[in-house]
Amino acid sequence: MRLPRGGARFVFGFLALPVLLYLVFMIGPYLQAFYLAFTDWRGVSASPHFNGIDNFVKLFKDEVFWKAVTHHLVLLVALPLITLVIGLFFAFLLNMGGGTKGVRGSKFYQAVFFFPQVLAVAVIGVLFQAMYRPDKAGVLNGLLDALGLPSVGWLTNPNLALWSLIAVLVWQSVGFYVVLFAAGMASIPQEVIEAAELDGCSKARMFFQVTLPLLWDTVQVAWVYLGIAAFDGFALVATLSVDRGGPDGATTVLPLEIWRNAFTFSKYGYASSMGVALFILSLTFAVLTLRVTRRERIEY
Repeated sequence: MRLPRGGARFVFGFLALPVLLYLVFMIGPYLQAFYLAFTDWRGVSASPHFNGIDNFVKLFKDEVFWKAVTHHLVLLVALPLITLVIGLFFAFLLNMGGGTKGVRGSKFYQAVFFFPQVLAVAVIGVLFQAMYRPDKAGVLNGLLDALGLPSVGWLTNPNLALWSLIAVLVWQSVGFYVVLFAAGMASIPQEVIEAAELDGCSKARMFFQVTLPLLWDTVQVAWVYLGIAAFDGFALVATLSVDRGGPDGATTVLPLEIWRNAFTFSKYGYASSMGVALFILSLTFAVLTLRVTRRERIEY
């Protein structure tokens, strides 16, 4: 489509300021972080000293860095898988196979599922601190005590702490994907659903052979978003975990270690190298996921 005379200049003029702001406040800090990753800057000197790849050599020998990467790998598998399974399950229940009117009050249920999305991370942290308290005053341990079972250190046990945080991340995220998938299922033409039902398609078969293939593009994008979220987790770990990443580093993540090295130890160059590593990991995951899960587009 050709723009009318003078239209190109109008479009470029309209976009010039937003693009300039994006370059200055988004791309600029990224480039600066890449530059600082090759320096030993401690946040004081006006001219950082270039030290080559020393930060990255140190990074690959850092046990804390690899522990954080391991936690991200666990998050990368558990968070998208659990969230998508639960989200698809509840969305399918609300839509009764997709394309139908759904169960009575489905909009209300979607609003209830979505509610955790509007809560601030600090509020979620306070809420689950009350849930996870290690004594009988905690909600979960209070229930265990009522059943005559011993209390559990949900956040103080190194073997349980990360999974307890994953449970909170899933609880916070799943509502958004329930609404997203429910909207996608509702957009499937009624004729497709009726044809499958006339062929004697059961609900399980309907989901796996009709609904899921037609919803695959949405699931693919959701997986990428959740995977990128798995490389974050800073706010929740900082507000909910024991001693910010504890106990004994059992819940630490790379964003938290970046913050710690930069603002606690004043190692801005080393923190920037961690940031570069995190950027590469996130980008690699997104590219590989989009390529591996690529399918022929289904038109309907």
